Amino acid sequence: MRRRVFLAVVTASAVVRPIAGFAAQSKLRTIGVLVIGKPDPTPMLETFREELRKFGYVEGQNIRFEIRSGNGNLARLPELAAELAGENVDVVATWMTPAVLAAKKATATIPIVMIGAADPVGMGIVASLARPGANVTGMAGLTAELAGKTVELLKEMLPGAARIAALSNEVDPFSKFFHDGVVAAGKANGIEIVPILVMWGASLDTAFPLMEKAKVAAAIVQPSLPLSHVAELAARYRLATACPLSGYAQSGGLMSYANNPREGAREAAVFVDKILKGAKPADLPVEQPTKFELVINLKTAKVLGLTIPQSLLARADEVIE
Repeated sequence: MRRRVFLAVVTASAVVRPIAGFAAQSKLRTIGVLVIGKPDPTPMLETFREELRKFGYVEGQNIRFEIRSGNGNLARLPELAAELAGENVDVVATWMTPAVLAAKKATATIPIVMIGAADPVGMGIVASLARPGANVTGMAGLTAELAGKTVELLKEMLPGAARIAALSNEVDPFSKFFHDGVVAAGKANGIEIVPILVMWGASLDTAFPLMEKAKVAAAIVQPSLPLSHVAELAARYRLATACPLSGYAQSGGLMSYANNPREGAREAAVFVDKILKGAKPADLPVEQPTKFELVINLKTAKVLGLTIPQSLLARADEVIE
């Protein structure tokens, strides 16, 4: 049941959007899209397309898409990004930090619009939020900060928790920032953080026996991991897990605390429209989400044998029953 409905991400500046019937441009423009592939990008891409239609972009008439997905394999992203650069697309929309980094490495000239790239300044993606410089702008993410907040939420959910694992993606360049954010929050809350670096396949499957042996009370999951598989393993090992990515709880995880990527996709469409109409990425300040959703999966809690405190349920924006 829905407890509250948050407004869309508030941008740093107001944007006047044209009505749907106002044609954007008659010239056929090509929008490249680069995604990891897991988590499932479909909802985000649907919203991105829908928002572009509001600006008058009609697929097959004045825009076309070149979509590349790594199907969860981060190692494929540089090759896919190079393909898009070779297609000489007009702009590349990218979701999550590894995809943004791959696109930035592939081209220094084609405009890149990021959706949810965590700490783009710290990762060297942009010079600053106010003045991105170069060819990248868009929506920043707050993954490390949200991961830290998730530690606090897990402590409230599991008051006796003394150890929590940070389940990080070894091949994601952002994994150190993610881990550091969890560790800092752990220190502030008197919780020991156990680092667990994983990849795909057997590495991920063996991580759960390791966490069981380490006697962790819960795990915070980095968003670039295959979240549905993580949720399945967590249920099998009866381990509470949370993730700073919207949709994790709907995938069977216990809890998620994050901004909604659909809202990021809407704002990314605004950036794409401006760029296709002549704006330079270097002149478009990077924006950040300001509204976040707490989602708790009560069905998963029952499988894990957990009783969620009423104080936490009352604050949830969605409770899955």
